[in-house]
Amino acid sequence: MNNPSVSRIEITDMAIAILQATSDGDKLAPADLKLVELAVNDMLNPKGIVVFHQLYENVTKPHGYTAPYLFGIEHLTIDHHRYIRWKGVVVEHFDHGFWQQAGGEERMHMDAEKVAARCRRLEAEGIQPTGETVRGWSRQ
Repeated sequence: MNNPSVSRIEITDMAIAILQATSDGDKLAPADLKLVELAVNDMLNPKGIVVFHQLYENVTKPHGYTAPYLFGIEHLTIDHHRYIRWKGVVVEHFDHGFWQQAGGEERMHMDAEKVAARCRRLEAEGIQPTGETVRGWSRQ
């Protein structure tokens, strides 16, 4: 490690605890799972170690892990299989190859904003956002 105050054993123990608390990482956001991977492979700089400690605190808190919002959009998260969730309910699946091309992250961000807007509108109408209601609403 680049930080001598953090031992390999401590990082390993924290990584194991994180994985055990999140179904072997299945419940972690993709970026958080990548952070665990970097930690166990001794590839964190001092800032990364701080972020890793924050992840550990997040995962081990009494109420469990809180996934970060996708692009900072409140209530919107993404999993490893690119399913988009609104308040924990799957509402969309982002699986477009064009996102891997130049400008893909910006397009994905714009699409995420559109999904969130649909979900907010549905909720305002008293309709539970789900994959079916979000897709159906967008066709109206």
